[in-house]
Amino acid sequence: MGCLKNIFRAVLLTLALVGFLSLGGKELVTGLINNYFNPSKDVMLERAQKVGDFSKINDEFEIEKAAGIMGYNAVVAEHKASGQKMFVVDSGDKAVLTVEDIKSDKAEEKLQKALGKIKYQAISIEDLKVTKHGTMNSYGKEVPYVKFEARVKKLPIGDVGGIVSVAQVKDGEQRLLISVSEKNKYSQLISDEFFRKIR
Repeated sequence: MGCLKNIFRAVLLTLALVGFLSLGGKELVTGLINNYFNPSKDVMLERAQKVGDFSKINDEFEIEKAAGIMGYNAVVAEHKASGQKMFVVDSGDKAVLTVEDIKSDKAEEKLQKALGKIKYQAISIEDLKVTKHGTMNSYGKEVPYVKFEARVKKLPIGDVGGIVSVAQVKDGEQRLLISVSEKNKYSQLISDEFFRKIR
């Protein structure tokens, strides 16, 4: 009797599955999976709202990710034509760097210490050198940045250049702003254009 019951359940389950698939179930499941792993631009902008308002970013840039990265809320974007990457990180109450660190004469040392705090085994950064201090606009304010050059291990890129900045936002919250590209391809104009649109 128990064996007949199991056969009946298997037949019923098979019929239910065939019915689900014939009514478009496969497309439904495929659509849900694609939306989760490859969300639309609107979904990305909605997720990015936790970090800032990215709605004014123009079509030269594509938001690739808006999610938790290494315990922080972060947005990763790319300049489509050049491949230059931009990162906006909400470090919450675990500030990796401060505005004062960026303005400091010891910014290079502060960056080295910050890299030591972030243990990310897929990437190893060596020979980091600060080459310039400057300012740009982001979150509606003038923010300081340091331009750097470094060597990246465990990635096919090699030498990179870019900036690191910290923007003070409401209620003492801070956002870590990073833009990076291959050393000779980095463009400050691209960074300025992207970061000034974030509110």
